[in-house]
Amino acid sequence: MNAHKTIAPGTTGIEGSGKMLKAMVGIGVLCALLIVMTYEGTRGRIETLKAEALEAAIFEVLPGTTRMTIYELGGEGIFTPSDGKDRSKTLVYAGFDEQGALTGIGVEASGQGYADIIRILYGYDPFTQTIIGFYVLESKETPGLGDKIEKDANFLANFDALDVSLSDDFSRMVNPVIPVKSGAKTKPWEVEGITGATISSRTIGNIIGESSARLIPTIYQQQDNFKPHHKPLPK
Repeated sequence: MNAHKTIAPGTTGIEGSGKMLKAMVGIGVLCALLIVMTYEGTRGRIETLKAEALEAAIFEVLPGTTRMTIYELGGEGIFTPSDGKDRSKTLVYAGFDEQGALTGIGVEASGQGYADIIRILYGYDPFTQTIIGFYVLESKETPGLGDKIEKDANFLANFDALDVSLSDDFSRMVNPVIPVKSGAKTKPWEVEGITGATISSRTIGNIIGESSARLIPTIYQQQDNFKPHHKPLPK
């Protein structure tokens, strides 16, 4: 006859499951701690690299700039000097040449692209009332398609002198910046899109259209308030 062993209910099976659960919880806690430690250990370096990239972008979208001052838009609608640390604020970057003359204002803006949020910087010249530069700060658009917004020469030419002229009382833009299809641009305030990257290029036109309509009248009216108070940009 075969001997049968009887396992008391609620012992070995439950004990084994309990040990496995404790092990999984322990591994989860350890992984979480490692992630937090890694984030905290690299956050400072990441922020430094972002700041350096932003300064380089300002130098690019505002030709002739050798130094800059950060300004934030306060609740009263007035731009005042800022350290730029509070990213919840509306920040702009006033560029200046070696003689301290204003070269233009760098404006950050963002919007939903095809894949994710696209962050950009554009340069505004209040003397010509045009956008004179454009730079992609952050994008996850499809390589070979959506990322053409960063390197397509015809698309970038939109921002050599994009018209953002204001009304006689400087309270609004005469013509809002709008995106159009590739080959359809006929006006200096239109952003011509890219074939094969329609959504991404249209997003850029919409981002700049919304941002410029909201901020450029205020920037223009307060241009005399922008003064050089910051370190020179890297050359």
